[in-house]
Amino acid sequence: MTKATKNKQSLAEYEIAKRNISNPYWRLNNLYCIVNKSGQKIPFILNWAQDELYRDMWYCNLILKARQLGISTFICLLFLDRCLFNDNMSAGIIAHTIEDGQQLFRRIKFAYDNLPEQLRSLITADNDTSQMLKFSNGSSIRVGTSLRSSTTQYLHISEFGKICSQYPDKAREIMTGSLNTLGVGQYCFIESTAEGREGYFYDMCKQAQALKTSDMHDYYLRLKTQGIELDGEQKNWYALRFLTQGDDMKREFPSTADECWEVSNQGTYYGKAIVQARLEKRICHVPYDDGLLVHTAFDLGYNDATTIWYFQVFGKEIRLIDYDEGSGESLQYWLGVVKSKPYLYEKHLAPHDIMVHEYSSGMTRQSIAYNLGMTLLPVSKVEIIPGIDACRNILPRCWFDEKKCEKGIKSLENYKKDWDDRHGCWRSSPLHNWASHGADGFRTLATGLHYITGKKSQAEIDREKTESMRDSSGLLPGHYLYDVDTFETSRNPFRNKSSVNF
Repeated sequence: MTKATKNKQSLAEYEIAKRNISNPYWRLNNLYCIVNKSGQKIPFILNWAQDELYRDMWYCNLILKARQLGISTFICLLFLDRCLFNDNMSAGIIAHTIEDGQQLFRRIKFAYDNLPEQLRSLITADNDTSQMLKFSNGSSIRVGTSLRSSTTQYLHISEFGKICSQYPDKAREIMTGSLNTLGVGQYCFIESTAEGREGYFYDMCKQAQALKTSDMHDYYLRLKTQGIELDGEQKNWYALRFLTQGDDMKREFPSTADECWEVSNQGTYYGKAIVQARLEKRICHVPYDDGLLVHTAFDLGYNDATTIWYFQVFGKEIRLIDYDEGSGESLQYWLGVVKSKPYLYEKHLAPHDIMVHEYSSGMTRQSIAYNLGMTLLPVSKVEIIPGIDACRNILPRCWFDEKKCEKGIKSLENYKKDWDDRHGCWRSSPLHNWASHGADGFRTLATGLHYITGKKSQAEIDREKTESMRDSSGLLPGHYLYDVDTFETSRNPFRNKSSVNF
């Protein structure tokens, strides 16, 4: 080919480029280069999957993909193109790992470095680092594993299914942080292969397949009663954002001041039940009804906190009218606190371990309480998880006094599972912290409620009869022995033994 022919061809290509340079679709198919599987530099041309995504592209794009279709490559080059040909644009890419992020960044850098020289001279890369390209027109592309503090017009979350599966804390940070850097009219691409039937990505895909939006009608009505009326556009925005944020909307985009303080329910045992109680106005002023007897439920501790719930039962309602909590005090002190209240009492529920004899006195805490004029009813031992289920079952029936039970309510809504850092998931056991004590006292209430609302069993009748026979020291008559596990009495201390050795 002669020099004149080459010049003529170059001029023709220049004229074509000049006519089409304002067409994004043409630019994607003609300006950029990639490296193929063989390590060869080739022009980038949209394949069928990339072309379909480009033509169906919308503001929020959720892509459940198959491998080897070049979806991530397409999004990287799309963002590069938008930043080069638009001033002051910011694009962010969140990768599964640092290594994956560096690989995506190399694709962008390679495509930019292999642009026509005339174009690179017009739009230079002023700041070229391992994680960011900043161009002379004010636009930039940044790659990382979280972009919470960055404001972007284009956001790409790569392999989100893997992030949800392997790093649930990071997935939540992306949902509540990075996604919220986007404003109305800006673009988001969330893509991944399938990684099991759980996590944010799975939930989002199922919601998208169902083609349904949340029914927020009741929520909007509640806002209206508080003087907040949304227009149609605001309602649509909130409903669509709620699909990705869920209950975290109240923390990230609160509609009222009260919503700011509603904690996330993730990992909590009773968080949703407490939120529901607030919505149903069951956390309010609950006065003491002097026509009903008051019951208490204890969680006894010394180094740990002691908690006491005060409640009344009316029909199916459980009215929690008061709450006490503290540490470093004796049982005698707490019994005095209970007696000082202006309530008429019936039953006092306590954990099963009040039947254990203390080394210092040789007496059980039940005996000590009896000597001080109060009968503590030991609730049968129930494992922690069944006890938590018992609490969940009664919470829809509970009414809480907002002021007197404030600390107890906080304990319930913050009682959560322990987090396993090694495996990146919640353990099945609860976290032992300040919220445990009030929650344990409430579990005493839930597992012992049948002693109050149900008919007495023969074992209860026998036990109460036996307890009434204690003397002033808290001991039973000499010819009785008390069996902690069965609450039976016997004159033979060696029953169920084939022989006795002295």
